[in-house]
Amino acid sequence: MKAVETPVKKKEIDHPMEPLLRMDRIPHIWCPTCGIGTAVTAFVAAMEQLEMNLDKVCVVSGIGCTGRVAGYIKLDSFHTTHGRAIPFATGLALGNPELKVVVFSGDGDLIAIGGNHFIHAARRNVDLKVFCVNNFNYAMTGGQVGPTTPLTAKGTTAPYGAFEHPFNLPYLAESCGATYVARWTALHIRRLTNSMAEALQKPGFSFIEIIAPCSTLYARRNRLGTGLDLMKFYHDNSVIKHGADTKDVDIEFQKDIVVGTFVNEERPTFLDAMNERLGHVLGDKYVKYGGQDA
Repeated sequence: MKAVETPVKKKEIDHPMEPLLRMDRIPHIWCPTCGIGTAVTAFVAAMEQLEMNLDKVCVVSGIGCTGRVAGYIKLDSFHTTHGRAIPFATGLALGNPELKVVVFSGDGDLIAIGGNHFIHAARRNVDLKVFCVNNFNYAMTGGQVGPTTPLTAKGTTAPYGAFEHPFNLPYLAESCGATYVARWTALHIRRLTNSMAEALQKPGFSFIEIIAPCSTLYARRNRLGTGLDLMKFYHDNSVIKHGADTKDVDIEFQKDIVVGTFVNEERPTFLDAMNERLGHVLGDKYVKYGGQDA
């Protein structure tokens, strides 16, 4: 008589991102086909690629759809008030220079209400990694026109099309002093992952713009189709130009999007500049801050 084989019970496989997600807060609030989840996946992959000490990484977000990142990722994370992610992160970076401080938020939070903090953190070259998901509107509050909405694109506060000239974020970041500036779309997950890995290793103020128009409000109001249609648009209309002059990378409504790494240079960080100046003036009386002599 043939023996009956007992079926082998397969080991349950966890989701590969589960160790870095707060599973008690899943499912998340992001809409299907939203690019924020893709950006978070790239961020997690970048940290794994670098084999980072996660006890030394913290994430700061503000308010808005992208601002929810801090609440979902299993790192030391801080969900701050609207527009105040960068000053909060600056305090962390200066209070403990051993930390790798990442600001992960949206265009409304970082560039509208938080714009003043953005330009001064870049000017000072504070050691922050700023990842900005640009969804072209104020998505969480109803799809109002924001400072990155392309000309002629429609929003709830511009039913006949936007007429205010939007910010060119890479140009803004470079002109204020950022030492690393890049832009990718939510489709370019491998390139975005590598770019985030570069930024995480780069001393100073690093900025990556992630193009991910809101698939619910922006796309629907402008009759751009589904999230898959947006991805097809990225595929057909993204032009990779590493080293492009950031003055020339404006985004126009439904036109080609220039992506790539635009700036990668060296400049003393805020702490480097402070240590150099105070050390020069005070000499042996000065104890180097954030360094080996501290």
